[in-house]
Amino acid sequence: MNSSQLPGIPYEYVEEDVYNNKSPLLLKYNPVHKKIPVLLHDGKPIAESLLIVEYIDETWKLNPILPHDPYEKAMARFWANFIDNKCWPAILKANRSPQNEREKSMEEACECLKTLETALHGNKFFGGDTIGLADIAANFIAFWLSIVQEANGLELLSAEKFPHLFKWSDELVNCSVVNETLPPRDKLLAVFKARFAAATEAQ
Repeated sequence: MNSSQLPGIPYEYVEEDVYNNKSPLLLKYNPVHKKIPVLLHDGKPIAESLLIVEYIDETWKLNPILPHDPYEKAMARFWANFIDNKCWPAILKANRSPQNEREKSMEEACECLKTLETALHGNKFFGGDTIGLADIAANFIAFWLSIVQEANGLELLSAEKFPHLFKWSDELVNCSVVNETLPPRDKLLAVFKARFAAATEAQ
Protein backbone atom coordinates (compact mmCIF):
# COMPACT_ATOMS: atom_id res chain seq x y z
CA MET A 1 0.00 0.00 0.00
CA ASN A 2 1.40 3.40 -0.88
CA SER A 3 0.86 6.75 0.78
CA SER A 4 -1.69 7.83 -1.84
CA GLN A 5 -4.18 5.35 -0.34
CA LEU A 6 -4.31 7.14 3.01
CA PRO A 7 -5.09 10.84 3.61
CA GLY A 8 -1.44 11.85 4.11
CA ILE A 9 -2.29 15.09 5.94
CA PRO A 10 0.69 17.36 6.79
CA TYR A 11 1.01 17.90 10.53
CA GLU A 12 3.31 19.19 13.25
CA TYR A 13 4.29 16.56 15.84
CA VAL A 14 4.72 17.71 19.45
CA GLU A 15 6.18 15.13 21.83
CA GLU A 16 4.86 14.81 25.37
CA ASP A 17 6.36 13.26 28.50
CA VAL A 18 3.12 11.92 29.94
CA TYR A 19 4.84 9.99 32.74
CA ASN A 20 6.91 12.69 34.39
CA ASN A 21 5.78 16.16 33.38
CA LYS A 22 2.55 16.80 31.49
CA SER A 23 2.82 20.09 29.68
CA PRO A 24 0.43 23.05 30.16
CA LEU A 25 -0.46 22.59 26.46
CA LEU A 26 -1.68 19.03 27.05
CA LEU A 27 -3.62 19.99 30.17
CA LYS A 28 -5.19 22.90 28.30
CA TYR A 29 -6.36 20.90 25.29
CA ASN A 30 -7.27 17.64 27.03
CA PRO A 31 -8.33 18.69 30.55
CA VAL A 32 -10.68 15.72 30.97
CA HIS A 33 -8.40 12.71 30.38
CA LYS A 34 -5.05 14.53 30.40
CA LYS A 35 -3.72 11.95 27.92
CA ILE A 36 -2.31 11.78 24.42
CA PRO A 37 -3.02 11.80 21.56
CA VAL A 38 -4.67 15.14 20.96
CA LEU A 39 -5.25 16.63 17.51
CA LEU A 40 -5.37 20.41 17.33
CA HIS A 41 -7.05 21.66 14.14
CA ASP A 42 -7.94 25.29 13.59
CA GLY A 43 -7.46 25.88 17.31
CA LYS A 44 -9.96 23.14 18.23
CA PRO A 45 -8.78 20.03 20.15
CA ILE A 46 -9.95 16.48 19.42
CA ALA A 47 -8.89 13.79 21.90
CA GLU A 48 -8.90 9.97 21.78
CA SER A 49 -7.29 7.99 18.96
CA LEU A 50 -10.34 6.59 17.18
CA LEU A 51 -12.21 9.90 17.35
CA ILE A 52 -9.19 11.63 15.82
CA VAL A 53 -9.06 9.11 12.96
CA GLU A 54 -12.76 9.57 12.20
CA TYR A 55 -12.42 13.36 12.40
CA ILE A 56 -9.59 13.22 9.87
CA ASP A 57 -11.65 10.93 7.66
CA GLU A 58 -14.62 13.32 7.67
CA THR A 59 -12.57 16.50 7.32
CA TRP A 60 -10.19 15.41 4.52
CA LYS A 61 -12.30 13.27 2.24
CA LEU A 62 -9.61 12.31 -0.27
CA ASN A 63 -8.62 8.64 0.13
CA PRO A 64 -11.17 7.76 2.85
CA ILE A 65 -10.27 5.46 5.72
CA LEU A 66 -13.80 4.25 6.43
CA PRO A 67 -15.78 2.44 3.69
CA HIS A 68 -18.82 4.12 2.13
CA ASP A 69 -21.13 1.13 2.56
CA PRO A 70 -23.08 1.55 5.84
CA TYR A 71 -22.71 -2.09 6.89
CA GLU A 72 -18.98 -2.23 6.12
CA LYS A 73 -18.53 1.06 7.97
CA ALA A 74 -20.38 -0.34 11.00
CA MET A 75 -18.19 -3.47 10.94
CA ALA A 76 -15.03 -1.38 10.76
CA ARG A 77 -16.16 0.58 13.81
CA PHE A 78 -17.15 -2.62 15.60
CA TRP A 79 -13.70 -4.18 15.22
CA ALA A 80 -11.90 -0.93 16.03
CA ASN A 81 -13.88 -0.67 19.27
CA PHE A 82 -13.27 -4.33 20.08
CA ILE A 83 -9.54 -3.78 19.65
CA ASP A 84 -9.55 -0.55 21.65
CA ASN A 85 -11.85 -1.63 24.50
CA LYS A 86 -11.20 -5.38 24.75
CA CYS A 87 -7.83 -6.33 23.24
CA TRP A 88 -5.76 -3.38 24.43
CA PRO A 89 -6.77 -3.74 28.13
CA ALA A 90 -6.28 -7.55 28.00
CA ILE A 91 -2.78 -7.24 26.52
CA LEU A 92 -1.84 -4.54 29.05
CA LYS A 93 -3.09 -6.73 31.88
CA ALA A 94 -1.11 -9.75 30.63
CA ASN A 95 2.08 -7.72 30.60
CA ARG A 96 1.54 -5.98 33.92
CA SER A 97 -0.03 -8.69 36.07
CA PRO A 98 1.92 -10.28 38.93
CA GLN A 99 3.34 -13.77 38.46
CA ASN A 100 0.51 -15.55 40.28
CA GLU A 101 -2.10 -13.97 37.97
CA ARG A 102 -0.14 -14.07 34.74
CA GLU A 103 -1.34 -17.40 33.35
CA LYS A 104 -4.99 -16.37 33.48
CA SER A 105 -4.32 -12.92 32.03
CA MET A 106 -2.23 -14.45 29.23
CA GLU A 107 -5.12 -16.75 28.35
CA GLU A 108 -7.53 -13.80 28.20
CA ALA A 109 -5.18 -11.84 25.93
CA CYS A 110 -4.68 -14.86 23.65
CA GLU A 111 -8.45 -15.25 23.33
CA CYS A 112 -8.64 -11.67 22.04
CA LEU A 113 -5.86 -12.32 19.54
CA LYS A 114 -7.60 -15.53 18.46
CA THR A 115 -10.74 -13.51 17.74
CA LEU A 116 -8.73 -11.10 15.59
CA GLU A 117 -7.03 -14.00 13.82
CA THR A 118 -10.47 -15.25 12.78
CA ALA A 119 -11.71 -11.75 11.91
CA LEU A 120 -8.97 -11.28 9.31
CA HIS A 121 -10.50 -14.05 7.17
CA GLY A 122 -7.12 -14.48 5.49
CA ASN A 123 -7.23 -10.89 4.19
CA LYS A 124 -4.15 -8.68 3.93
CA PHE A 125 -5.71 -6.09 6.26
CA PHE A 126 -8.85 -5.89 8.38
CA GLY A 127 -10.11 -3.46 5.76
CA GLY A 128 -9.49 -6.00 2.97
CA ASP A 129 -6.73 -5.00 0.56
CA THR A 130 -6.25 -1.53 2.06
CA ILE A 131 -5.57 -0.21 5.54
CA GLY A 132 -8.75 0.74 7.40
CA LEU A 133 -9.94 1.92 10.79
CA ALA A 134 -9.45 -1.45 12.52
CA ASP A 135 -5.88 -1.72 11.22
CA ILE A 136 -5.06 1.72 12.59
CA ALA A 137 -6.65 0.82 15.93
CA ALA A 138 -4.57 -2.38 16.06
CA ASN A 139 -1.23 -0.77 15.27
CA PHE A 140 -0.15 -1.37 18.87
CA ILE A 141 -0.36 -5.12 18.19
CA ALA A 142 1.62 -4.83 14.96
CA PHE A 143 4.39 -2.60 16.29
CA TRP A 144 4.34 -2.13 20.06
CA LEU A 145 3.55 -5.70 21.11
CA SER A 146 6.71 -7.18 19.59
CA ILE A 147 8.78 -4.62 21.53
CA VAL A 148 6.97 -5.34 24.79
CA GLN A 149 7.37 -9.09 24.27
CA GLU A 150 11.10 -8.72 23.75
CA ALA A 151 11.40 -6.46 26.78
CA ASN A 152 9.64 -8.73 29.28
CA GLY A 153 10.18 -12.18 27.77
CA LEU A 154 6.48 -13.02 27.36
CA GLU A 155 5.07 -14.31 24.08
CA LEU A 156 1.53 -13.53 22.99
CA LEU A 157 1.83 -13.05 19.24
CA SER A 158 3.90 -15.44 17.11
CA ALA A 159 3.77 -16.96 13.63
CA GLU A 160 3.06 -20.36 15.19
CA LYS A 161 0.17 -19.25 17.40
CA PHE A 162 -1.53 -16.76 15.07
CA PRO A 163 -0.13 -17.04 11.52
CA HIS A 164 -2.64 -14.70 9.85
CA LEU A 165 -2.34 -12.01 12.53
CA PHE A 166 1.45 -12.31 12.53
CA LYS A 167 1.56 -11.88 8.75
CA TRP A 168 -0.84 -8.92 9.00
CA SER A 169 1.42 -7.23 11.59
CA ASP A 170 4.41 -7.63 9.29
CA GLU A 171 2.48 -6.18 6.35
CA LEU A 172 1.31 -3.19 8.38
CA VAL A 173 4.60 -2.13 9.94
CA ASN A 174 6.46 -2.54 6.66
CA CYS A 175 3.96 -0.43 4.74
CA SER A 176 5.88 2.75 3.88
CA VAL A 177 3.14 5.16 4.96
CA VAL A 178 3.02 3.49 8.39
CA ASN A 179 6.71 2.71 8.82
CA GLU A 180 7.85 6.29 8.23
CA THR A 181 5.75 7.51 11.18
CA LEU A 182 6.88 4.90 13.73
CA PRO A 183 9.25 5.87 16.55
CA PRO A 184 12.72 4.26 16.74
CA ARG A 185 12.34 0.64 17.87
CA ASP A 186 15.65 0.44 19.76
CA LYS A 187 14.82 3.52 21.82
CA LEU A 188 11.42 2.14 22.81
CA LEU A 189 12.88 -1.28 23.63
CA ALA A 190 15.35 0.30 26.05
CA VAL A 191 12.54 2.27 27.72
CA PHE A 192 10.32 -0.80 28.19
CA LYS A 193 13.19 -2.95 29.47
CA ALA A 194 13.92 -0.33 32.11
CA ARG A 195 10.24 -0.14 33.12
CA PHE A 196 9.82 -3.90 33.42
CA ALA A 197 13.05 -4.18 35.39
CA ALA A 198 11.86 -1.50 37.81
CA ALA A 199 8.45 -3.16 38.15
CA THR A 200 10.07 -6.53 38.90
CA GLU A 201 12.26 -5.02 41.61
CA ALA A 202 9.22 -3.34 43.17
CA GLN A 203 7.25 -6.61 43.45
